[in-house]
Amino acid sequence: MQILLLLLVGSFVTFIAGAFKQPYSIALVIVGLLIGSFHLPVLENAKEFITQSTVFQVMVISIFLPTLLGEATLKLPFSHLKENKKPILALALGGTFISFILIGSGAYYLLELPLVVAFTFAALMSATDPISVLSIFKSLGVSKKLTTIIEGESLFNDGIAVVLFTISSVYLLSYIDMGWAGLSSGIILFLKFALGGIAIGALSGYVASLAIKPIDNYPLEITISLLLFFGSFFTAEYFHVSGVIAVVIAGLIFGNYGAKIGMSPVTKLNINNFWDVIAFIANSLIFLVVGLEINRIPLENKWGVIVLAIVIVILARSIAIYSSLAFIKEVKGKEKHVLNWGGLKGSLSIALALSLPATFTGRDDILLFTFSVVLFSLIVQGLTIKPLIRKLKVIKSDQSIAEYEELITRQFRYKEALRDWQDMKNNLLLTDIEYNELKADYEKEMEHVQEKLHGLYNKYPTIKKEKKRNASRDALYTEYEAINNLIQREIISSKIGEKQKIEIIEKIEELNNRGN
Repeated sequence: MQILLLLLVGSFVTFIAGAFKQPYSIALVIVGLLIGSFHLPVLENAKEFITQSTVFQVMVISIFLPTLLGEATLKLPFSHLKENKKPILALALGGTFISFILIGSGAYYLLELPLVVAFTFAALMSATDPISVLSIFKSLGVSKKLTTIIEGESLFNDGIAVVLFTISSVYLLSYIDMGWAGLSSGIILFLKFALGGIAIGALSGYVASLAIKPIDNYPLEITISLLLFFGSFFTAEYFHVSGVIAVVIAGLIFGNYGAKIGMSPVTKLNINNFWDVIAFIANSLIFLVVGLEINRIPLENKWGVIVLAIVIVILARSIAIYSSLAFIKEVKGKEKHVLNWGGLKGSLSIALALSLPATFTGRDDILLFTFSVVLFSLIVQGLTIKPLIRKLKVIKSDQSIAEYEELITRQFRYKEALRDWQDMKNNLLLTDIEYNELKADYEKEMEHVQEKLHGLYNKYPTIKKEKKRNASRDALYTEYEAINNLIQREIISSKIGEKQKIEIIEKIEELNNRGN
């Protein structure tokens, strides 16, 4: 009941955030902070249970992380990654390591943390959190290229950050004592984690793809996807390699190769709908719980070092972004600014920090700095991303869409007015002469709007193409409901109805693919 209450709160907050066109993830964090600050008897048991370190860690790392990574990779076309492979690899590899070194050095020299503590904190802060980034950036409507780069970076460098966290918190001092031999041992361990995760993920994704090839039963295929994401994650963790990387690779193979050889249009539609719902539930709970968890860390009387830690992380991210993308011509200057400020930290960083044993020296410092940076990242950076995108005009079609919406709104207004006058005339409240004079004025206005719309379509042809695609898809959904109505009224048989519904779903899938 406590979990259901939190989900109810999360759903309500998401609805309100949508009404105000704000990212729901940020709204949930703020509400979580407020709930944690006040005594609410109905939610006290949930707060006490959820905010236990072990419970939060299990929820985020063992349940939500495979879920959200799997959902993201399942719907990420490999062709998009291939088109943007240079910036993604530059950020996921070069950017992550540069950020890791700079944050670790800054924490060691400026925050005066012990070496192991400094670089453990650096590992937590060196990568963007996919759970946060994917939920916030998708709601902003940025370009396909920028969204793919953000997704690709967060998915891949997340796995790298987890590996760096393990090395820093467990093996760093031993490797330092070993000198150059320790450096080679660290590289070998890193490769073992990464390559092991890739191998398990690739094998799992390939086997799952072959498994669904002879099957045409979408509930069973959804179950296989569920087993794949959690199975690849826990199998990799069992063999002490990266579970995160395993899920990413498995999801990419299953969502691309598996979808190509073994998924019917009906399965694709249903499997995407299923994971959309699961991801929504996970995000609704996770950001609310992040707010509850952050509220437990005492920040008073430590504002100086907290601000310094935030500055170190932001500067390191900036240097990592601009240096790693310096020779990547595909990414423009304005897009680099968005990628830089979009390097949000979130629940994964908190969960990893809480996973440190109580005996770990410097654990309290890591929790303090991690929670502070995450709070700043989600609220300050999260709330300012949209204004930044608009100011930099990264979304080129923003102005054209605004003009389009202005014109169709006027057209709709005029048409409703004409319909009202027609009703008044039919009810003898307007004479034919009055009606015709009023109608003539408005028809001139509507002609003017039509001329502007044609000009807008010529200037921005993608708008017309997108609107026609959306209208076609809406019509197909209407057709689908019409078939259901005929089946329910027993006008046609279920066999004929199901056959035609499959044809409609195939057309919907084709339209969706055109938009990707």
